Amino acid sequence: MAGTVLVSVSGHVARVTLNRPEVHNAFDDRLILELTGVFERLAGDRAVRAVLLCANGRSFSAGADLNWMKRTAGYSEDQNLEDARRLAQLLRVLDGMPQPTVGLVQGAAYGGGVGLVACCDIAVAVPEAVFSLSEVRLGLLPAAISPYVVAAIGARQARRYFLTAERFDAGEALRIGLVHQIAAREELEAAGGRILAALAEGGPEAQAASKNLIRRVASGPVDEAMVEDTATRIATLRAGREGREGVAAFLEKRRPAWRGA
Repeated sequence: MAGTVLVSVSGHVARVTLNRPEVHNAFDDRLILELTGVFERLAGDRAVRAVLLCANGRSFSAGADLNWMKRTAGYSEDQNLEDARRLAQLLRVLDGMPQPTVGLVQGAAYGGGVGLVACCDIAVAVPEAVFSLSEVRLGLLPAAISPYVVAAIGARQARRYFLTAERFDAGEALRIGLVHQIAAREELEAAGGRILAALAEGGPEAQAASKNLIRRVASGPVDEAMVEDTATRIATLRAGREGREGVAAFLEKRRPAWRGA
């Protein structure tokens, strides 16, 4: 029987596919644990330079699985806390991966599915994709996904969509910053391929450092500590092996080592 998550590696790109199409790739405890383990393994694999997240079936992810929700309805508060921590850890691992991550959203994304999209560095959706932060309609709230969704769409848009649980289309997702691009269904893979090709041009250490830089800059004021921190970061990369190779390759008009011969 196929797993709930499929993983394949081609060249330097790992493709991670949600594989519960019969339930619209909804989350349950098994999917969360399996997906967390996959991302943790890939994060430590230096041969993997980019991660593509996609899904089989009509939906990208419908959020929480109904059978899982029925089980959790009988949980104690402590059991619910442990369950919530596992989902929070999944999102944290995906968001913190050193490699660039690209999400291809081929269908509906609700609740936790929106969280996955927000955690990806780059997201492309088909025009037919529909999104919803639907938790309040169940008397719940999008707590675990909130740091990543708010970072993607901003507090102002979150005030609307967290509170109304309205469905919105790919055009609105693009406007508010949840996705970066809309591509026709037959062009979705090609659009992802072009992004991956662009990512392959950059130094992997510089890309990982850039992701850390964004988190640092987004989290604090431009004060003396921020200025010193950014100066230190660029000085460290300039003096490093990859930085020296990149500058030398540019000056010598050749391909840098990370792009191959």
